[in-house]
Amino acid sequence: MKIGVALPQVGRLGGPANIATACRSAESLGYDSVWVNDRVLWPTEPQAPFPATADGSLHPEWKHNLDALDTLTFAAAHSSTLRLGTSVLILPVYDPVLLARRLTTIDILSGGRLIAGLGLGWSPDEYGATGTGWSDRAKRMEDSLEVISKIWAGGAVAHDSPYTHFSESIFEATPVRRPPVYLSAYSPAGLARIAAMADGWMPAGVPIPAMREMFGGIRAMAEGAGRDPGEIGLIVRGNCTIVGELPDADRFPFVGSIDQIIEDVHACQEIGANEVFLDVQFSSDVEGFEDYLDRMHAFAALNAVLA
Repeated sequence: MKIGVALPQVGRLGGPANIATACRSAESLGYDSVWVNDRVLWPTEPQAPFPATADGSLHPEWKHNLDALDTLTFAAAHSSTLRLGTSVLILPVYDPVLLARRLTTIDILSGGRLIAGLGLGWSPDEYGATGTGWSDRAKRMEDSLEVISKIWAGGAVAHDSPYTHFSESIFEATPVRRPPVYLSAYSPAGLARIAAMADGWMPAGVPIPAMREMFGGIRAMAEGAGRDPGEIGLIVRGNCTIVGELPDADRFPFVGSIDQIIEDVHACQEIGANEVFLDVQFSSDVEGFEDYLDRMHAFAALNAVLA
């Protein structure tokens, strides 16, 4: 199983020197991948609560958030072996033709290292700010997946839908190899979309026993659709909160001591994950970049035992 780490992209950690150092450190420590998140806004009065916190609030560090794709391009230039992932781009708010070109460019410039993690997002504010319809976001996402797949295949391509139209055009710039597409989804319809249209699932914040059950359901749906279920991958995002040893009965995945978080990584491997990446940017014990690097070193032992 592969191990990755989220880049220092937000708040007081987010900056060019830190990102470059994080890439060099990740490579030297044996990490397989680095990851970026996507956040359009930090609304002061959000229309919907953030689903990943108990009180629905966005972490204040997100007020300073560097663009996902620009950060990943910068990371590509400061690394040579690391795979480069998005977790996750809010797909419907992007023009899919322009996004396909940007993702293709990152893949070419990095020598074929891109992993495309995509999702619907949760924030009506972000949809409103980008002029994107909220009620038909799932249909828009499926259409965008189709557009990107066509463009990545190259050659003469045309598309006509209620969301995207372009006449036959030639796309000669194509990815080094088709980047794997992982979707973040939790609803029955979202899991079915993974089974039908994606290379794998990218969950976050799901208890590991529930993750096992949901992943099994995705693979069963894929098999029912005529796909090889073994080809459906699982990349787990571990949003780490390092607070010291906690009773296992009361503990959420990736919350607790460093040893307990390492146990969670092993548990993900046992349910069939092909990769776990850890994000320590929001952990309460990470007060600066040196703390971030310390946590990166602390988890580096996983790279040897899980290889």
